[in-house]
Amino acid sequence: MTRRFGDFQNEIYGDGLRGQLPRYPVDIDTLERKAAEALPSWIWSYVAGGCGDEHTQRANVTAFGKWGLVPRMGNGAQVRDLSVELFGMTLPSPVFLAPIGVMGICTADFHGDLTVARAAERTGVPVVQSTLAMDPVEVTGAIHEQTPGLFQLYTPTDRELAVSFIQRAERAGYKAIVVTMDTWVPGWRPRDLNTANFPQLRGWCLANYFSDERFRAMLGRDPQDDPVGAIQLWSRVFGESVTWDDLGWMREATRLPIVVKGICHGDDVRRAIDAGADGIYCSNHGGRQANGGLPALDSLPEVVAAAEGRPVLFDSGVRSGTDVVKALALGATAVGLGRSYVYAAATGGEDGLVHHLRSVLAEADLLMAIDGYPRIADLTRDAIRCVL
Repeated sequence: MTRRFGDFQNEIYGDGLRGQLPRYPVDIDTLERKAAEALPSWIWSYVAGGCGDEHTQRANVTAFGKWGLVPRMGNGAQVRDLSVELFGMTLPSPVFLAPIGVMGICTADFHGDLTVARAAERTGVPVVQSTLAMDPVEVTGAIHEQTPGLFQLYTPTDRELAVSFIQRAERAGYKAIVVTMDTWVPGWRPRDLNTANFPQLRGWCLANYFSDERFRAMLGRDPQDDPVGAIQLWSRVFGESVTWDDLGWMREATRLPIVVKGICHGDDVRRAIDAGADGIYCSNHGGRQANGGLPALDSLPEVVAAAEGRPVLFDSGVRSGTDVVKALALGATAVGLGRSYVYAAATGGEDGLVHHLRSVLAEADLLMAIDGYPRIADLTRDAIRCVL
């Protein structure tokens, strides 16, 4: 499955010859500035902020600078193949969109989850849709016809509700369940605390809960008739500290592959596999929920080694196509974008997000071409070295 992602730059230069500049920026710094202007301050601070003094959030980004790719010549990289195999699916590229729990309110129409699903369909870049969404899984899932979607589960304290979420996602056409283990209670986030700003406690991004039969039965009425009571119920059931034993009943609830998210230690990888996980997701939640930790990229080689050939998804700090290639060289099967794609959607909606994804893919493709790596399989550990 070969796509010439790098040809996107020829489109941009060709448009320039006709006097047309890009509608949207191709670099993350400009995107971030424009998103700060486009988003209301309460949404911006929630998206851009992290835990504590945000050291881990910054460290995730700077960690990529410690690694350098090794150019290799004479390999015939005229044509590149960036396709990957994931859970029996052949994907055109190794890039995916990580789950964002406030994505729904980050576009002008407050239906950002639909924007992301449509952009994924247009680009072939899969998305991991969050439990926290403005539109329920049945609506977002219906958009994923050519490009698969994965469903991220925030495991609630009520097991029947968790099973309902899992099975609704499967019926809606999602191709895997991503169980988030690294966030079951919010971390200490000064930006949000200083403004007493927690969007879900104001009723945003709770469509999957309010549309769920089990949740509605627990509430005893239509959430529209008692929005305050529905939000209070959500706050009580939101987070369960998932154990390895929980993967057992999750496995019984679905035929889909189960991926565990938030894994940064080899022993945890082995425990997850023993408990029945089909894939590992190395992440520290982008530094959003826990401060003072290692950059997720520093944990990736250990996680990959312990996974012993099983799929390893990765996110945290990824800002460019170059970052994507470096994470692949360190062993990731697929690499997730986070805040950058929120900024793109906030700035330009669906078209802006498509532009951003094409930019990231083009940069990755061209970097592999120039450095002499025709296939992702060629990006072994010999292709990258620590420079610090």
